[in-house]
Amino acid sequence: MHKATTYRSNGKLLLTAEYVVLDGAKALALPTTFGQNLTVKETTNNTISWQSINELGNTWFETVISVEELTNTLNIDIEKDVKQRLIQILKSAKTLNPEFLNSSTGYAIETHADFNTSWGLGTSSTLINNIAEWAVVNPYQLLKLTFGGSGYDIACASAKSAITYQIESNNPIANAVDFNPSFKNQLYFVYLNQKQNSRKGIAQYKAYKGDLSKTIDNVNGITDAFITCETLEEFQSLMRQHERLISNIIKLEPVKSKLFNDFNGAIKSLGAWGGDFVLVASDSDPTAYFKSKGYNTIVSYESMIL
Repeated sequence: MHKATTYRSNGKLLLTAEYVVLDGAKALALPTTFGQNLTVKETTNNTISWQSINELGNTWFETVISVEELTNTLNIDIEKDVKQRLIQILKSAKTLNPEFLNSSTGYAIETHADFNTSWGLGTSSTLINNIAEWAVVNPYQLLKLTFGGSGYDIACASAKSAITYQIESNNPIANAVDFNPSFKNQLYFVYLNQKQNSRKGIAQYKAYKGDLSKTIDNVNGITDAFITCETLEEFQSLMRQHERLISNIIKLEPVKSKLFNDFNGAIKSLGAWGGDFVLVASDSDPTAYFKSKGYNTIVSYESMIL
């Protein structure tokens, strides 16, 4: 009987430096308690049978991939076809490590996410990191060949605590930091009922032609201040400053003035603006307020963050 090997990666949330992290700003990022497992079992039938299971225990995707499909170069829309996207990832891993999938062994693969995949906590990054571990390749290089992006989500996938993340001379630099605000019981994450395609937001950002150096300096200062901040009031002020800085670049209205203008507290977008989770800093429990507005997924800091 072949033994199974399981890999696990954490989900992620980007607290600061959304968009500008691509141009070298220092970001504060948090690994989540939610994540995704990938279990690999060897078989004798020379194919890869794949099953993806969601947080409810239901199979949301399954397929069988033959050896030929890993060697063919078909021009198929990987954005719309999950199987082709998966083949692209496996082929990219094989490019990075030619020994990967190089025997007559077959595999039964099962992935299991313990979060709702529409939440934007890293369905793709946790998959990339797990496959990179299985294939013994560099996860950042695998990300580059597949989804692209800044790579902070890859850094979070194996992080044990909060990290700062920065791209220096094209190299990802992740450092563990002690981010443990005394007011964390007054921080919440609220899901905006829609998944945001970060690639779309990044394209919008890249169209900006202004000088970013001053903004990046300001964001770096806010990131450092987030980490050392001692009061909820100061933290809320930093959240508002950050929202104004990014709003000026991407020409979008901050989420608080757009959706929650009457809310007594601070609200900040996390990652690509317009969807996924926002960070809420509030004196009192804001659950009733958000539920009254139709937003029913409110997760406490303690439940969300590793």
